[in-house]
Amino acid sequence: MKLIKKISLLLIVMTGLGTYAQEFEANLQLRPRFEYRNGYKSPISNADDATSFISQRSRLNLNFKQEKLQTKLSLQNIRTWGDVATTTTADKNGIAVFEAWAQYDFDSNWSARLGRQIISYDNQRIFGEIDWAQQGQSHDAVVFSFHPKNHKLDLGFALNADKENLVLPSTVYTTNYKSMQYAWYHTQFSKLNMSVLLLNTGYEYAKTVTDLKVDYKQTFGTYLSYKENKWDTNLGLYAQTGKSNGNNLSAWYLGANLGYVLTSEFKMVLGYEFLSGKDQDDNTSDNKSFSPLFGTNHGFNGFMDYFYVGNHLNSVGLQDAYLKLNYNIDKWQLALIPHVFHAPNSVLDSFSNKMHSYLGTEIDFSVGYTVQKDIVASAGYSQMFASSTLERVKNVTNPSNNNNWAWVMISFNPKLFATK
Repeated sequence: MKLIKKISLLLIVMTGLGTYAQEFEANLQLRPRFEYRNGYKSPISNADDATSFISQRSRLNLNFKQEKLQTKLSLQNIRTWGDVATTTTADKNGIAVFEAWAQYDFDSNWSARLGRQIISYDNQRIFGEIDWAQQGQSHDAVVFSFHPKNHKLDLGFALNADKENLVLPSTVYTTNYKSMQYAWYHTQFSKLNMSVLLLNTGYEYAKTVTDLKVDYKQTFGTYLSYKENKWDTNLGLYAQTGKSNGNNLSAWYLGANLGYVLTSEFKMVLGYEFLSGKDQDDNTSDNKSFSPLFGTNHGFNGFMDYFYVGNHLNSVGLQDAYLKLNYNIDKWQLALIPHVFHAPNSVLDSFSNKMHSYLGTEIDFSVGYTVQKDIVASAGYSQMFASSTLERVKNVTNPSNNNNWAWVMISFNPKLFATK
């Protein structure tokens, strides 16, 4: 806390030295979370036991605004209770920079933001913050924005390396994409909102031991949302082309939701997603599996993260039919979400025979309670009823019939102070 006070006092003094109107705000987030994992991300084997732990995010946000200039610095420590570097009490991960950007407004319509920043659009299926993950997700990028009334166009650019190299590196950069360029456009027609995304990402790979190449994949599509009275609906449609590790890429995605507000407290949403994949007996080198790239994938396809959360890439794809039931009253928020999963492409057993497409059913339940404005307590329980096909896809031997996950989290978000 002494370090935070010193930083805050220094910034307050600095804000008093200028001649322009200035604003400064500091806020803190402390978010410990207990998890019980018994078949999380993949069916657990009978030979393995469940595990539990407590992780915590500690994040300090410093926001500054002066006339046409805005800046943000977000520092965080992500740790598991008990993880120490040595016999001392130092955390393994230390302090990391989550956000560090400056934005300049050229006029009321044009602005540019440079530095480490969150890039999040629409329903976060392709670009998202991934706030559930304690570390979150941010990008080192420059984003130019054109935002007249009822329109917004963002142009983003990024180039990544692991250090300040003197010559071309001889090892593959695998931390993230090597380069990225995108255009995102959003507009509104009465009750209809429409977004269009054009994204190009380059990933480095070793064609040979001494020949490093960068393959570029293109992701493009649209997201539409419409709301009228008690009804709301949205549709996402994307395709991917280009190259991936020297192979041709051709994949696509469809997601749709239809929601209805039954009462002021109760809402239901019926949804469906299709992510293309590849038959396991397809011997071609083409990549036909869609990747959600930088999306907040924990919010899709079940909270147990069986699909597209660091897994299920370049696989048989996914069909997900689900129902969301949300009930909010006073300070309580409750949600029940059953999912039914199928594989849109063939899965083979150990004798190369095609298996049934049904992967399993997951049921997610969560509850939240707002203790006060800056304190929220939440908890959840999920159960996965995995089929033999899913166990085959996950390559699990001697699988257990009981796969579940439970968590409890408290988020403290106090505003330390603000000046104007």
